[in-house]
Amino acid sequence: MTSRQRYAYGSDPSQWAELFLPDGYGHPDSVGIAGVAVVIHGGYWRSTYGAELGEPLAADLAAHGIPAWNLEYRRMGNGGGWPQTFADIAAGIDALSEPASVHGLDLSRVVALGHSAGGQLAVWAAGRSAFPAGAVGANPAVPLSGVVSASGVLNLAQAKQLRLSGGAVKKLLGRKVSLADPMEALPLPVPVYAVHALNDQHVPASQSHSYVEAALRSGAEAHLVEVPGDHFDLIDVSSDAYSVCRGLVRRLMQRA
Repeated sequence: MTSRQRYAYGSDPSQWAELFLPDGYGHPDSVGIAGVAVVIHGGYWRSTYGAELGEPLAADLAAHGIPAWNLEYRRMGNGGGWPQTFADIAAGIDALSEPASVHGLDLSRVVALGHSAGGQLAVWAAGRSAFPAGAVGANPAVPLSGVVSASGVLNLAQAKQLRLSGGAVKKLLGRKVSLADPMEALPLPVPVYAVHALNDQHVPASQSHSYVEAALRSGAEAHLVEVPGDHFDLIDVSSDAYSVCRGLVRRLMQRA
């Protein structure tokens, strides 16, 4: 049985994260993996969808020995957009410092698992150490050591052109697409696994394909992993598609 505890990282009702710890975590005889997985839910950045999407993933990771941080943030419709959503992702990851001091978490191994729009946010956050001073998210207190993007929206210029999800990118960013586009942040200093469902009807596979191709050209480490199933199989903890994501999170933590 896992334990869980919620932490606020701001005053807004959506500025919180919940820590899921494996059973017996911290006990000398407990078996677990050093590090933390940050779970970032999707929903095309809209307030219709919340951290309840990430909760089963965080619970599953903890059940498999991986401490998990299920991160909520402001979205379009409840105070989010640019720069609020991105400032929340940065602050929410950095807020791991508080539970780390209590539970002895290893923050040298922090891997983000992001689904759909959460994949974009995870890859954006992975580039924070290279942001110029004063930029949103710059100077991270808790840098990421790797990302698993599950059918992530990783090419925002293309997504805007295709008007994915009714033009969600334009509504989120307006003319500021380049500030948040993972394609513009290459090369990243950490590895990215772009997992994509073969039958995804919500995020086209070209989002992962084009990102990985550009990342490899830039000299960054990136891997394309295609899995069976649809968009939502990637957040179904009983599916083969999700089990691939879990395994990649474990792999990144063990190599950090």
